[in-house]
Amino acid sequence: MNIEHHDLAHEFPEHREKIHSLKIENAHFLKLFESYHTVTKEVERLEGEGIPVADETLLAHKKQRALLKDQLYAMIIA
Repeated sequence: MNIEHHDLAHEFPEHREKIHSLKIENAHFLKLFESYHTVTKEVERLEGEGIPVADETLLAHKKQRALLKDQLYAMIIA
């Protein structure tokens, strides 16, 4: 199965420098960034390994990832 990567570098390549700066300068951004990547890795693991998982569980992870991504993006463009 071809897994699409959703790390922030792939999602927002034009903001790579800003993301790096925020990770260093903003503890809240760093916490959200780490949470986003933890959830993303779990989604990719579940999808990539074909692990049996309830659709609701996978959807909940994806919704959490989208919420974190929205929060991170808002901080990036602020």
